[in-house]
Amino acid sequence: MPPLSAKPAAKAAPKSAAGSLAGFCPWAGEEGVRVYLRPVGLMPIAAWAKGAAVPLAGGRFAFSTAELIVRDGLQDGASRIDRAFAPLSEIMAWGWERSRAVAEALDRQLGALTRARAPFAGLATDRPLIMAIVNVTPDSFSDGGDFLDPSAAIDHGEAMLAAGADILDIGGESTRPGADPVAPEEEERRVLPVIRHFAAKGAAVSVDTRHASVMESAAAAGARIVNDIAGLSDPDALPVVARTGTPVVVMHMQGEPGTMQANPTYRDAALDVFDWLEERIARCAAAGVTPERIAIDPGIGFGKRTEHNLEILRHTSLYHALGCTVLIGLSRKGFIGRLSREEPPKERLPGSLAAGLETLNQGAQILRVHDVAETAQARALWEGLHPR
Repeated sequence: MPPLSAKPAAKAAPKSAAGSLAGFCPWAGEEGVRVYLRPVGLMPIAAWAKGAAVPLAGGRFAFSTAELIVRDGLQDGASRIDRAFAPLSEIMAWGWERSRAVAEALDRQLGALTRARAPFAGLATDRPLIMAIVNVTPDSFSDGGDFLDPSAAIDHGEAMLAAGADILDIGGESTRPGADPVAPEEEERRVLPVIRHFAAKGAAVSVDTRHASVMESAAAAGARIVNDIAGLSDPDALPVVARTGTPVVVMHMQGEPGTMQANPTYRDAALDVFDWLEERIARCAAAGVTPERIAIDPGIGFGKRTEHNLEILRHTSLYHALGCTVLIGLSRKGFIGRLSREEPPKERLPGSLAAGLETLNQGAQILRVHDVAETAQARALWEGLHPR
């Protein structure tokens, strides 16, 4: 195929989409239809330098081919979804043959896919970042009670930094399936001493909370990131993030922790999560929170069955089209045991590493993990195999 620029000019004179897309999805120009680009066949970034591909989010990979996904705008009933794999040049030409709206949507996504990411919370994303989990809780699914005492949580966090953590994610409320809510005042009592300790040392600290009041007090205590499993659903959360200037992780969750695993349903899990995150990013932008300040998390295990989790992970590269840093949190999650031999959480490290590395192979920029030393070693090998 001809060389591609960093952002191909979709508005150039259209060529025929003959070839693999000839006759593909004739209904794509109908009102309400959505189109998606998922990069596939990722190559070393050197392919970009040689003019054979475009870069993926400023990382170590480039691509010249994508999966083109089209689905109708129906919210109920049977859903039409068509998929095809094709070179980018054919996809962009096909878009113009369908409609200006389709072509411009594809152009926006390709621009987001190829744009280099700014540092997130002051941390460069040119190598994968490790976000370490510090649960100051009595009932988290994996290590509940291990670090409820602030001094134990501080010792644990110090060990994680020494092992290679880039970010400490400090939370005071368990959000495992079936968990009971925790009052914000109790959350603050648990997390603020730990946040203050590490912020005073200059560590990159994230607060894992869905309560706006905790976000605000944590930012005042020195937290540099808000990690919200509820995707800023607290009415005051977005105003707090905008006012404090705090970068935010916006996560997708269907339902709420107490009932989220009762009966999660999707038309298409990967696309539904994409649409939901896109809408949240638009809300953030309207409030003055730019994409550079946002990391998106598709929420593995939060209102999702095993098949939903797998479908989302297979489509990790799709989420770069949102134009934000991509964070994946799957460490020790239950679906790993269900796919294996029902191992308890602390025995799910191999599966956590395998799935985490697969998302790095699709350009994910942050892994949220319990096992820092092991993840750092795996990252070192991964970096050696995929030089910049």
